[in-house]
Amino acid sequence: MNVIANSYSIYSTLDHLRREGKKIGVVPTMGALHEGHLSLVRRAKSECDVAVATIFVNPSQFGPNEDFQRYPRTLEADLAMLHAAGCDFVFTPAVETIYPEGYSTYIEPPEVANRLEGAFRPGHFRGVATIVLKLFMLIPAQVAYFGRKDYQQVVVISTMVRDLAVPIRIEACETIRETDGLAMSSRNRYLSASDRKRALGLSRALQRAQKMVDAGCTNVSELESAMREVLVSAPVDSIDYAIVVDTETLQSIESIKHAAVALIAVHVGKTRLIDNQTLVRRA
Repeated sequence: MNVIANSYSIYSTLDHLRREGKKIGVVPTMGALHEGHLSLVRRAKSECDVAVATIFVNPSQFGPNEDFQRYPRTLEADLAMLHAAGCDFVFTPAVETIYPEGYSTYIEPPEVANRLEGAFRPGHFRGVATIVLKLFMLIPAQVAYFGRKDYQQVVVISTMVRDLAVPIRIEACETIRETDGLAMSSRNRYLSASDRKRALGLSRALQRAQKMVDAGCTNVSELESAMREVLVSAPVDSIDYAIVVDTETLQSIESIKHAAVALIAVHVGKTRLIDNQTLVRRA
C-alpha cells in the first residue's frame, strides 16, 4: 500500500495507471475509520483494478461551533486497517496542500443542499462540495464510493457531478450497522455507555416507520409523528429533524406513492447523530 501526501505525486501516479487501462475507485474519508469505511474500500477493490482512499479532516465543512478540533485523528490505526482491507493507495494531504495561503475559491452546492443538514449546518455542503470536487480533480478515478448513512451528502455530490459534468460515477453503498442497529459513525466514539443506549432510538424510530409502511401506512405525517414518539421516549436530548421526504429532491411529501426516505438528526449528550432509511411501499 502506497501512502502519498503530495498532490502532484498522487495525480501523476494514478493518471499513469489509468492511461495503462486500469479502473480506479476512490473512497473519500475524514479518517477515524470503521467497518463502514472499510466496506467501501473492499467494494472498490472488488470492482476496480486500483482502490484509493483519502484521509483528510476538511476544515471548510465544519461550522464555528462544531467539532473540528476534537474530531478523532487516528492515522496510524487507519492506515493499518486500510492495508488489511486491500487498499492500494492512500492520499493524506496536509491542510495547506488543499487550502494554500490565500485560498478563496469554493463551490456553490446545488439546491438540494439548502434544507435539512444545509439549514442546521450553514456552509457545511459548501465545504463538502469543494473538497470532493478537489479530490476528484487530484484522483483521476472512474468511480467514487460513498456510504448511504450520509444520505443528503450523496444526493448533493451526485447532483454536483451531474450538473458540472464531472466524468466519474457515484456509487452509494448501504449503511453498515452495529449488531444492535446503531449506524456506524466516527462520532460514535464520543458516546458514553448511557448515551449509546439512548442513541439506539434512531434505528428504532426508522424501524417503526418501516413497519408502518409495511402494514400499509403511507401518510407522511403519521410516520413522522411515530418516529418522533420513539425518539422522545429513547430519550434523545433534542431533535433537529425526523422527516420523510422525496428520495431525489428531499422535498416534503404528503404520502408515499412508491418510495421515500426517512431522515433523522438528533443530539445525544454532546454528540450529533444522523441516520436514514429508504421506505418502499409494497404493491
